[in-house]
Amino acid sequence: MFTTNPFDDDKLREECGIFGVSRGETASAIVALGLHALQHRGQEAAGITSWDGHDFHTHRAMGHVAGNFDRDEVIRGLPGMSACGHVRYSTTGETSLRNVQPLYAELNSGGFAVAHNGNISNAMKVRRELIRRGSIFQSTSDTEVIIHLVATSSYRTLLDKFIDALKQIEGAYSLIVMTPEGMIACRDPLGIRPLVMGKLGDATIFASETVAFDVVGADYVRSIDPGELVIVTNDGEIRSHRPFGETHARPCIFEHVYFSRPDSIIDNSSVYSVRKAIGAQLAIENPVDADYVIPVPDSGVPAAIGYAQESGIPFELGIIRSHYIGRTFIQPGDKVRHLGVKLKHNANRALIEGKRIVLIDDSIVRGTTSLKIVQMMREAGAAEVHMRIASPPTKHSCFYGVDTPERTKLLAHKLDVGGMQDFIHADSLAFISIDGLYKALGEAKRADSQPQYCDACFTGDYPTRLTDQDDVVVTNQLELLAERVG
Repeated sequence: MFTTNPFDDDKLREECGIFGVSRGETASAIVALGLHALQHRGQEAAGITSWDGHDFHTHRAMGHVAGNFDRDEVIRGLPGMSACGHVRYSTTGETSLRNVQPLYAELNSGGFAVAHNGNISNAMKVRRELIRRGSIFQSTSDTEVIIHLVATSSYRTLLDKFIDALKQIEGAYSLIVMTPEGMIACRDPLGIRPLVMGKLGDATIFASETVAFDVVGADYVRSIDPGELVIVTNDGEIRSHRPFGETHARPCIFEHVYFSRPDSIIDNSSVYSVRKAIGAQLAIENPVDADYVIPVPDSGVPAAIGYAQESGIPFELGIIRSHYIGRTFIQPGDKVRHLGVKLKHNANRALIEGKRIVLIDDSIVRGTTSLKIVQMMREAGAAEVHMRIASPPTKHSCFYGVDTPERTKLLAHKLDVGGMQDFIHADSLAFISIDGLYKALGEAKRADSQPQYCDACFTGDYPTRLTDQDDVVVTNQLELLAERVG
């Protein structure tokens, strides 16, 4: 299988999207609509779990929300006034139905369903210990360790068991949990992954992004604070708990650069406005003499608008996207594959021919996408092709729920900017600085002592321990030593 979109094969893949409704009429139908709006956060699989006051009901499927949850019989099979859902792109665990969320288990306290956005960075270590103590796992997902930690906790109340479980895990998580006692929404102590709360009549709604509220007609109330647990009881009471004490928040900076939809509000900032500001700062730091500013669709558009407005260079659509071409499951030869690339994106030759252009994209990962884009522009007759990137070089892997290639496969890890420019065959290449990115987000600069965001993919400054990753490194070193001794 491959995709005809030449610009989708070299992007960082978002972790997941979650959506929950408590005390809402036709809750599962509302969740399905919300998941449609979050489809960009995960396109491998989707699932919804509902609670009707007596029983839990679950439907999970591989593929998109559309086609799996737009049928009346599916929604009718998910009755109740509470429901939560999940769209998935796997970052841990194999791609199979048993890993599709929400995950559900029958505990001593009753049913327990959980939808998770993020990645638990000590999941393998915790899993090994749980298995040693007798736990039997049904999936390979890191999320399942939460269920087992709750089930085996010695605390008395379900809330205390849940908090006990959270205090044993590391990494990034935004969670929506359904129990017979009500719905719990929580965010990790650093707030790495986003989570927001809204209202729709008497219903309380939680989602990864505010755009999901827009789709279902809900009002945005606020973001869930880092380290906060919000509980909605069955009678509608809303309680807030902060079991982790004071923490220094480090939300993911890449949500503003690429992951979130531009029409969302993340941590009280308009994503669209931030991306325009990033483009403007990019123009200040890295000007170029060109005829047109051209975005790489679709993620490069807001930054390109900002770059054009700041630089005074006209903004033009030099790459035209067809919105009617989906995936193809054929495996053609290289020549046909190359032709298929142009089904979805094609150069606007009449505009580009003979012109000096500056392309704006959000990031460079492996570099293969940028190489294709520059080649496309040159084949269309561009006199000069310059590239400006609306994020610093991606030099480090993410371990917080983003499917990043191994560090050795990241172009910025292997090459300096000059080498990257030669690799993609551009006339010039430049990135926004890390301080410039922070400035676009409303900060004076990056605070080295206590950075305001998680920017580990650019700086290598990971805000939490990476227990599983460290164990892998140690194991590899021991195996290498053993080979040398042997």
